[in-house]
Amino acid sequence: MKARFGVKRKVTLAVTALVAIAASAVPGSASAVTDGIRGSSDHWGIITRNTIGSPVAALRNGPFGSFGVSGPSARPPYGRGSLGIEVANNSTSLNPPSEKVDFGNEVDFYGDPVLGLNKVGFHVFQTAENVSYGGPGNLPNIRFEIHPHLTATPTTYSTAVWVPDPSPVTNRWSSYLDATTTGLWFLTGAAGVATGCNQTTLCTFSQLKTALNDGGARPTIYTAAVGKGRDHIWIGAVDGLRINKTIYDFEADGVKTRRAN
Repeated sequence: MKARFGVKRKVTLAVTALVAIAASAVPGSASAVTDGIRGSSDHWGIITRNTIGSPVAALRNGPFGSFGVSGPSARPPYGRGSLGIEVANNSTSLNPPSEKVDFGNEVDFYGDPVLGLNKVGFHVFQTAENVSYGGPGNLPNIRFEIHPHLTATPTTYSTAVWVPDPSPVTNRWSSYLDATTTGLWFLTGAAGVATGCNQTTLCTFSQLKTALNDGGARPTIYTAAVGKGRDHIWIGAVDGLRINKTIYDFEADGVKTRRAN
């Protein structure tokens, strides 16, 4: 049976338990039990067909706060690393000329129910410069490519996009930004027109799910991603992407998975 919501398919509970026991038995090693790490997810990377221009979305160490920042907000919320994102505006010959990037997973969420999403969000490293480039709402998005299965339209594709509220802080790491209770969502293409949840009339998360639950087949997920563009220059980082009970900890050596409380 396919694991739900991004749990790595080839890792069984028995193997995970053995790894945790082995780690805890080695003196001085980090225990998978005590630090909350369950394992890793190999299927994350740039979604090439959704990338325009030459943006950057790379796993990195830090950022460790802007100069003079100390305390918890001066380091990534999980581990030592994060997903660094850089996009530019007016840098391509296309219309619009700005870049776009999606760093996501095209494997582990495929076929999962959209209506089963109940916890979504992330932490962001926002800078004052990013605000000057595009305003306080100039932030990355969470994107789910989906099959909407709407009775009102035969379309088989749309992207559900979360537009966050402004970060409460700049030049440091934010607290957890909850995509189910803050910010707004829209659907691209014909699904956005049919539901009324589009870039003109954005919806809350609850309204989005209600609009997709229109009596037809249940909508399903193709991919999940963190993305930015096509709009303003943005250089910053994201960490601790949460999708239901799993937190995706972006580290320089890969994407780790943690169980959310």
